Amino acid sequence: MNKYIKPLALACLLAPIAATAAEYPNKPIRMLVGFAPGGGTDTTARAMGGKLSERLGQQVIIDNRPGAAGNIATEITARANPDGYTVLMGTIAALAINPSLYKKLSFDPLKDVLPVSRAVDSTNILVVHPSVPAKTVKELIALAKTKSLNGGSSGVGGAGHLALELFNLQAGTKIVHVPYKGGGPSIVDLVAGNINLIFATAASSVPHITTGRIRALAVTTAKRSGLVPDLPTISEAGLKGFEANNWYGVLVPAGTPRAIINRLNKEVVAVLNLPDVKEFLFKQGLDAAPSTPENFGAYIRSEKAQWEKVIKAAGLYHTN
Repeated sequence: MNKYIKPLALACLLAPIAATAAEYPNKPIRMLVGFAPGGGTDTTARAMGGKLSERLGQQVIIDNRPGAAGNIATEITARANPDGYTVLMGTIAALAINPSLYKKLSFDPLKDVLPVSRAVDSTNILVVHPSVPAKTVKELIALAKTKSLNGGSSGVGGAGHLALELFNLQAGTKIVHVPYKGGGPSIVDLVAGNINLIFATAASSVPHITTGRIRALAVTTAKRSGLVPDLPTISEAGLKGFEANNWYGVLVPAGTPRAIINRLNKEVVAVLNLPDVKEFLFKQGLDAAPSTPENFGAYIRSEKAQWEKVIKAAGLYHTN
């Protein structure tokens, strides 16, 4: 008799989960963004949110929770009910950089959140205020060795911050880091002339490059960007071997049923493959990069290992 009890009990426990997954979604979904409106992460979330709402039949609400380079939004996600109604537009910062940069994190990015799909790769551009006389990467390096310069970023541990630290490490410069609560606010201060430079997302910088309010020197990626094909890579421009990719992806709290993850992955991938979405993202310097949950998880692990080496080599101290 006992041999029937355990399977029956297990079936009773799994039944609500199966029903929930089958009915999903039946209410609005919250997509957390760890940065202020106007930056690349926010732009990506909003470009995808409307299309996901159409495909899922429920509103996807963008919830900006800026601070601590994405840690706040990631922590909220990690603690949320794993029912598929809280998702995260995660970034390289909180998922691959902050575990090595912060002394104590309230979440483990490899255990407390689960990957759904990589979303985009973001072209970052080294931009300076017009008052900075350097017109090339080599001239900027020479200037930084004779004059005190500062560089903004979307926050401590963000991709822009680590690109700056990698630049300092490889170029032998000491450009001072100035953190902001998002890419948008940092660009505003750069345009105003309050800081000298930023390793900015194309989404936040290209409009100002076009109007001449800021000057672009090079892209941080290994290859040139189709968006700004005339700009060299930093490696081509004189700092050989420099490469700093920036990426975002969709994640959910650990414990979310696999059926829900599969549904979200299906819809996220479909949205990222829509021609109008791909074109819009491309114009913002964002290359759609949909993936399986497994491939995204492997990529997070590889990026975490890479930036851990950079952080140690740069001598960055853990932040509380």
